[in-house]
Amino acid sequence: QVRLVESGGGLVQPGGSLRLSCEAHGSIFSVDNMAWYRQAPGKERELVAHITGDSKTNYADFVKGRFTISRDNAKGTVYLQMNNLKPEDTAVYYCAAQKGDYDPTLWDYWGQGTQVTVSS
Repeated sequence: QVRLVESGGGLVQPGGSLRLSCEAHGSIFSVDNMAWYRQAPGKERELVAHITGDSKTNYADFVKGRFTISRDNAKGTVYLQMNNLKPEDTAVYYCAAQKGDYDPTLWDYWGQGTQVTVSS
């Protein structure tokens, strides 16, 4: 019912910035919570940030002060503003969406992923 389409990834130098977007197509009003995950080569998928239906946000320690998650419910889009990027931020970034109460173990929808590469 909901399809997530990501954009904004690319190649940047250390210290640079990117803004990722994830647009929801379909019945976006059924979506309450949204999140960004990432997975680097040889590593497990990890939660970067999430935002609830009432706009409460949470961040992983390794991105606090650098990344900001936000949403535009009318537009059906969630954003991840990434500043002061580091090489260790290199990963495929995925957006996820969930309806109902927040459950970090169960996401209803996933985006296709967008590659972020931070390198000199």
